[in-house]
Amino acid sequence: MTATTVTGNRDTATSGGTPALVVVAHGSRDPRALSTVRALLDRVRALRPALPVHLGHIELNEPLLPGTLTALGDGEAVLVPLLLGRGYHVKRDIPDMAAASPARTRVAAPLGPHPLLVDALHARLTEAGWPARPAPDHAVVLASAGSRDPESRADTSRTAALLAARLGVPVVPAYASAATPTVPEAIRTLTARGHRRIALASCFTAPGRFATQCAAAAPWIASATLGTHPSMARLLLHRYDRARGAGGEANAPEGARDCFDVRLRREARPVTPHAALAR
Repeated sequence: MTATTVTGNRDTATSGGTPALVVVAHGSRDPRALSTVRALLDRVRALRPALPVHLGHIELNEPLLPGTLTALGDGEAVLVPLLLGRGYHVKRDIPDMAAASPARTRVAAPLGPHPLLVDALHARLTEAGWPARPAPDHAVVLASAGSRDPESRADTSRTAALLAARLGVPVVPAYASAATPTVPEAIRTLTARGHRRIALASCFTAPGRFATQCAAAAPWIASATLGTHPSMARLLLHRYDRARGAGGEANAPEGARDCFDVRLRREARPVTPHAALAR
């Protein structure tokens, strides 16, 4: 196949039989988000130099995903959402944009829940001052963006459970929007249970409005966003590899698929570029 690397306004063709990795970020008006995502992709490239790695955004930032896929022509690609659970973007937006492109694509599972994600969350908490031996009055609020999709909330709850098992303290999931409890509500619940040292674990891939809003509510320490932590780069490659393979994802939540072939959606329900972009 011929893979296409987008450099500025010019497409640079590279040949090879390996499907491209397209990392699909949400997009943010915060300029730190784009620079963080680009730095994370540089980590991925350093881990696997021969793999063509591209970036596409759902909204707000260039390059947008449809443009990235158009540049690939009819090449093969695996789309890995830089998202931390199932939800509308993973289930509909990304597959619809992929189905509207000429590229031969598969959409991988989102990054969470997974032990590598918990590795990154734990490391960020430790950097913020989380102790090696927490006391009985310690607890954590796991702050994430939020979604109305119950499967997205289930994924966040599963990540919270994995982190609680790692830390040995209660971890309560909380949300910046579209779901409850909010971060202040989760803090009040833990305080009522006698916890006096409540840390906030920032379950966001990059800085942005929601991450800043949640960190400001922390009564004690707040971890940095996951950003360019090495486990995040490894997790992106893990999802890519699993989507290419025939086996299921051992760490995926109940009912989740490791990936699905967008060609099946194309055959079942054609999607025009205009319809996909209008969402």
